[in-house]
Amino acid sequence: QVQLVESGGGSVQAGGSLRLSCTAYGYTISLYCMGWFRQAPGKEREGVATIGTGGSTTYADSVKGRFTISRDNAKNTLYLLMDSLKPEDTAMYYCAASPVCRWDSSTYNSWGQGTQVTVSS
Repeated sequence: QVQLVESGGGSVQAGGSLRLSCTAYGYTISLYCMGWFRQAPGKEREGVATIGTGGSTTYADSVKGRFTISRDNAKNTLYLLMDSLKPEDTAMYYCAASPVCRWDSSTYNSWGQGTQVTVSS
């Protein structure tokens, strides 16, 4: 059974840090482009960061310099280190897998259940 399981969300004050994890079951993440997306209440889902099979990364302008995406292929786990968090980062965060690295969420065919991040001012 193919499954992505996120963890690491929580509540933090502005300026704080969190590290999200996403462990894959049933397939090997090193063969896919992996992405982090987020969705805030009343807003559309948006791409946060992607990491390709070769390790190349892309970031949304809103998180560039503050967030770092990485993967541990031995643990089959994807990470998102979030520093200098802002209240506008509050959202449900999802990891996803795709055969191609694009910001278009429709290209991602495996999704986790999400983990909530809440940043207070």
